[in-house]
Amino acid sequence: MPDFDFDLLLRGLLDWLALPQQGLTALALAAFIAASLVPLASEAVLVAVIAARPHEFWQAIAVATLFNTLGSLTTYWLGRVGRRAPHPAALDRHVRWFEARGAKTLFFAWVPWVGDLLVIVAGWLRVNAWEATGWIAAGKLLRYLAIAFGVGWVV
Repeated sequence: MPDFDFDLLLRGLLDWLALPQQGLTALALAAFIAASLVPLASEAVLVAVIAARPHEFWQAIAVATLFNTLGSLTTYWLGRVGRRAPHPAALDRHVRWFEARGAKTLFFAWVPWVGDLLVIVAGWLRVNAWEATGWIAAGKLLRYLAIAFGVGWVV
């Protein structure tokens, strides 16, 4: 049986995502994956989609926000089910920090690496899923709007 070549698969996926005709589909996939622990710049895909299809500006913002939020909610769910597994002692410090500040910190779920930790801790603590979704989506929406309008000022 041949070895699985993850690099080849990833290169193929990135080549497919680069095709302009993929548009909102590529953006949805990139935004979802970027909200996981896999580093991927959904912002670059958003900017490319808006540049190629300016008439889809608001659809692009909506798709990026929705799928990036869904990706974070996957991490939230992993935190919820992961509570049953043994955890590193370092997690206790993060849990105490989160408990002191509350669900509103999920507004910053878009921040690379830190956001993933916030979301997984929220799941671990079983923060109300609707409240978590609201804060996560609000932060992601404002970030995508800032990027989209910011690029418009630069270009």
